[in-house]
Amino acid sequence: MPPELLCAGRCVGQARAAQAWHCPSGQGHSVWDAVRMPLGAGTPVDVQRREDSATEGSRRLILAANRDEFYSRPSKLADFWGNNNEILSGLDMEEGKEGGTWLGISTRGKLAALTNYLQPQLDRQARGRGELVTHFLTTDVDSLSYLKKVSMEGHLYNGFNLIAADLSTAKGDVICYYGNRGEPDPIILTPGTYGLSNALLETPWRKLCFGKQLFLEAVERSQALPKDVLIANLLDVLNNEEAQLPDPAIEDQGREYVQPVLSKYAAVCVRCPGYGTRTNTIILVDADGHVTFTERSMMDKDLSRWETRTYEFTLQN
Repeated sequence: MPPELLCAGRCVGQARAAQAWHCPSGQGHSVWDAVRMPLGAGTPVDVQRREDSATEGSRRLILAANRDEFYSRPSKLADFWGNNNEILSGLDMEEGKEGGTWLGISTRGKLAALTNYLQPQLDRQARGRGELVTHFLTTDVDSLSYLKKVSMEGHLYNGFNLIAADLSTAKGDVICYYGNRGEPDPIILTPGTYGLSNALLETPWRKLCFGKQLFLEAVERSQALPKDVLIANLLDVLNNEEAQLPDPAIEDQGREYVQPVLSKYAAVCVRCPGYGTRTNTIILVDADGHVTFTERSMMDKDLSRWETRTYEFTLQN
C-alpha cells in the first residue's frame, strides 16, 4: 500500500531534497480526510457531523484525501470495478498485492479509507493492508461488524487505521473507525470533524491540525458556492507544502527513520524525489445521496503532469 495517505473530512447528516530510499518505506498512506454531515451520521479522518438533519441539496459528507507513495509503485487510476461495476476506487498493482486499495466507495453506499501507521520496523511477512478496504467494499457485512472482525485479526498486519462507512439516505449514515495500534475495539464516530494521518485517529500531529484548519476554512468559505469551487479549494488544501515543524510527536513515533525526510514529511503535501503525494481525492455526498468523486493523479511519475477525473452517481439504497 502507499507509504502515506492524508485525509480530511467533514460529515453532515445522520447517521504528505531527500533520496527516495530515505522515505519511511512501506508506511502506506497518510489520510487527511475531511467529512461533514449534520450531527446524526458519522465519518472519519477529518470529519464533521451534526445532529440536525441535512437540508435538501446540502452536503452530508465531504472527504479530502492525499495518497503518498513511491512514484514508481504501479497502480490503476480510479474507475468502476466489481461484479456490476458498483465499486469506484484506484487499485494497487504491485506484484503480490494486486487489487488492494487505499480508498473507495460503492454505489451501494459502502465507503472505506485506509492509512498506515508510521512505525520504524515492518514485518515483511505481514498481510497486505490494502485488502482490508477491498474486502469491505465487496462484502455485505455492515461497517461495525466488519471492523469487529478485523480487530480480531489486527495482529496479522503492520500498523494501520481503517475507516468503514455505510451511507444510507433512508436509514442514516454509520461511520466507524479501528486502528490496530490503539484500542482493541472499533468505535462508531459521533458527529464532528476528525483528522487521520499515519498515527491514531485525531493524534495532533502539527500537519494534521494545520490541514484540518485549512479544510474547515475551505468548507465554510464555499458553503453557498457551487461544488466545483469547494473541490478547487480542497485541492488547494491537499497541495499545501508548508512544513509544520517542529513536531516531536512525529519524531518520537518515526524515530531515526523519519528524520532524513522530516522537513518534507511534516507537510500536508509531501514532496521527496521519487516519493510523495501522487493522488488527491475529493468525495462529496449530498442529502439526496448524489455522489461526486474527483481524483487528481500524477501521470508517469512526472510532477508536471496531472490528470483530473470526476465521476458522479446516486447511491442505490
